[in-house]
Amino acid sequence: MCTLAIYFRVLTDYPVVVAANRDEFLDRPALPPTMLGDRPRIIGGKDLRARGTWLGINEHGLIAGLLNRRIAETGPNDDKLRSRGLLCLDALQHSTAAGALHYLEGQRGRDYNGFNLLMASRDEAFVAYNRGGEIEIVQLTPGFHLLTNADVDDFECPRISRSYSRFAELGRREEFAADPLARRDDLAALLADHSTQLDARTGRPNSLCLHLGDYGTRSSSLIFMRRDATTVDHFFSAGPPCTTSYQRAPVP
Repeated sequence: MCTLAIYFRVLTDYPVVVAANRDEFLDRPALPPTMLGDRPRIIGGKDLRARGTWLGINEHGLIAGLLNRRIAETGPNDDKLRSRGLLCLDALQHSTAAGALHYLEGQRGRDYNGFNLLMASRDEAFVAYNRGGEIEIVQLTPGFHLLTNADVDDFECPRISRSYSRFAELGRREEFAADPLARRDDLAALLADHSTQLDARTGRPNSLCLHLGDYGTRSSSLIFMRRDATTVDHFFSAGPPCTTSYQRAPVP
């Protein structure tokens, strides 16, 4: 499971702020944010096994982020299906969230394992669910939203029920709202949380920053999209945020 938090049109000077943890097997090879395409320019992490990305930004100010759905809901993954990370990369070929959505609506859910796919720009944001081989689209309203391996803002997920109010409260703090970039350590601290309860659905730990032997939080990202059409600030932690500092990452 991964976690992706988005402040969408909440903060006056930053219409999109994304904070995300990537959970994955520790031995799965990957690259930190790098150039993934030049027409348009795309920056994102690269999965070296399936060649796609889990989170990327393009030169038009489109962010796409991929999270897997619960296997208990969708059934075991089928390795013969097309990579979900490639679908995320496909979405980033478009200049707007609406354009990426139109592309997604032309895809067949049965060609992919279950996923949640965020597509967000300064003006619009959508989440595509693929569950049961059918793709369903949800448009995000302005506000704070939290996404894991369930539906957006689904409080049956322990990560969401435990941490939603913490992220939302941070967004209401005057100093964070005035300059979230300067207060990014406050956001990073939420991603480093280990206190979430066990998941009653599985009996397994369900913290935002996860450590389960050969599986856990591999990396973390903070993206701040300013109101003007050209400026994005991007920070990347090449390990779990509880022990690894964030460094500036490239932008398109």
